[in-house]
Amino acid sequence: MSDTRIFVGAMAAGVAAIAAAWLLYSKTSTSSFEGEDGPGPNLVIDISGQGAQGTVVIDLLPDVAPQHVERLTTLAETGAYDNVVFHRVIDGFMAQTGDVEFGKADGGQLELAGSGKSDLPNLPAEFSDIPFLRGIVGMARSNRPDTANSQFFIMFAPGEFLNGDYTVVGHVVSGMDVVDKITRGDPDRNGLVEDPDRMVTVRVDR
Repeated sequence: MSDTRIFVGAMAAGVAAIAAAWLLYSKTSTSSFEGEDGPGPNLVIDISGQGAQGTVVIDLLPDVAPQHVERLTTLAETGAYDNVVFHRVIDGFMAQTGDVEFGKADGGQLELAGSGKSDLPNLPAEFSDIPFLRGIVGMARSNRPDTANSQFFIMFAPGEFLNGDYTVVGHVVSGMDVVDKITRGDPDRNGLVEDPDRMVTVRVDR
């Protein structure tokens, strides 16, 4: 089974520590990322579900995380991300998706969503000094740095405690109103979503 079981780490102690830090930080910070649309490429995500309906555009940052951006664009261009759900969504924190192995809304094994990855190798970390503010997109991984693969998350709010420990791959330039409506998960189950929204199609705009 994949070691990308949960994006904040596979160990319960690590989850609890990060959750506690997030709660403390989110009460004191209202910062957001206000970057303009750069040269791209852009990831264009059409989202549908009980909560969210609409399109989100993410400006990817190949100068910051070239290997991770290449992975996202490769998976998008092959259709791997189509119909993948937002399996873990924590209100005031982030929405996680991208489990191309188990997270398909049609025929996937949603009870395992969050533990899967693509058939491509894991990626070495590409940490940067870009802070995790609202709208930032980061790569999910296990408690080991070099385990990001296909899963990614979009920040609802700042998360300074993630800075320098997770790879930033881009930021939302359009559609944060759609992101804000993604169906939330159960806070007592680390954000697990019972009836998740999904990425209907994901395409690359170069």
